[in-house]
Amino acid sequence: MRFLALTDERGRLIWISAAGPGRTHDITAARHDHVLAHLRAAGLGALADLGFRGLDNDVRNPMIVTGFTAGRVHKLTPSRKTANRVLAVGCVPVERGFAPLKNWRTLTKLRTDLVRATHFLRALLVLINLEVNH
Repeated sequence: MRFLALTDERGRLIWISAAGPGRTHDITAARHDHVLAHLRAAGLGALADLGFRGLDNDVRNPMIVTGFTAGRVHKLTPSRKTANRVLAVGCVPVERGFAPLKNWRTLTKLRTDLVRATHFLRALLVLINLEVNH
């Protein structure tokens, strides 16, 4: 099962997508859920991991920022390495936001249809936010 989640800058979970097949790539799932269009409409940006490279190709006004990758021939320049480090530091609160979801081991063993899984994920979002706010 695959799902996307968004956190705010403090790492609080604010949105979970509908569940989809686990074989779905990150970019495909984001396009299916129109994440980029929703971010643009809200005037928000997002930090994302390398699985989302190529989702936002707007060079002048990017909404999604990802890191840089090195190839066999093309090594990362010092400035790109620094940019990756800055991005990694910015993603720390995001990873903390995902940690409560990873504590629910039921998600690793969940075998149900995607509609029920989506209801379960959204219920977890509510429970996690209740837990964090108290």
